Order: sequence, then structure tokens, then C-alpha cells
Amino acid sequence: MKKIISRCPVCDGQLKVTRLKCSRCETVIENDFTLSKFDYLTEEELYFTETFIRCRGNIKEVEKELGISYPTVRARLDGIIRALGYENAAKKDAEAMRREEILNSLEKGEITAKQALAMLK
Repeated sequence: MKKIISRCPVCDGQLKVTRLKCSRCETVIENDFTLSKFDYLTEEELYFTETFIRCRGNIKEVEKELGISYPTVRARLDGIIRALGYENAAKKDAEAMRREEILNSLEKGEITAKQALAMLK
């Protein structure tokens, strides 16, 4: 069985499923059906995602499994995050972590309040 195509071969727009057919009794159902976000990933992105999950998110294991470097794993993961529509959430998480690091440095006395304010801007 072939994987469903999710992009129009003419304009690259998103395709939608409108017809389903039972392979056993040949019942046909027509409607507008929703595809999963994962259906819009390329085969390469889907394979990477499956590998990432199989490795339980351990980037070192993904590196070994796919024979790629840490920066390549991160770049592919970031690409999939964008493809799934979570780019803004990822950016917010990274910003929150950066703010927390700055505040921790301030608390430990590694930087001054003035430096922390400048870094937070």
C-alpha cells in the first residue's frame, strides 16, 4: 500500500482527503477528512521523527543511529518542529530558558543587575 500524498503535484498546496473506500466490502464514504500533521511530513522527516522517538529523544543515540552530527540532528529536529507548526512555541521555550539562565547567573553573583538588564533586553 502506498503512503497518501499530502501535497499537490501542481502547486504544492495541501491536499485533503474526500473519499474513503473499504478494501473488504467496497463501501465508499465521501466527506472532508482531516489528515494528521504527520501526514504532511516528507518520508525523510517522518523517518527522522520515528528514529527520534525510538531513541526516546536522546540526541546522542539519534546521532549514532543515523550517522549524523549533533548540529545536523538539531537542525533536522528544528525543521520538523517548524513543519508541524510549533516554531513559535519552540522559540518561546528557548527564550524562557535564556531568561532563566540570566537570572541564575545574577543570583549566583556571576553578573551584575545592570548586565542582567542589558542581556534581557
